[in-house]
Amino acid sequence: IGRAYKAKTTPHMFVIHQGKVVYEGAIDSIASTDKEDVPKAKNYVAMTLDKIIAKKPVAYAKTQAYGCSVKY
Repeated sequence: IGRAYKAKTTPHMFVIHQGKVVYEGAIDSIASTDKEDVPKAKNYVAMTLDKIIAKKPVAYAKTQAYGCSVKY
């Protein structure tokens, strides 16, 4: 699956709606595991899902994924 979607990092998030990738990239806007940073981050995946549920356009279709590189 990772190869099919050309995932580069772990995590490299994909939101697929009605057979189409509507979001690809980072889970959120801050590449950190620090618990203090979590409330400050924009959660791109949650925002995308909220837009889909509300039947509104997705705000971010693609962001830069971050994390450890995937080794195929």
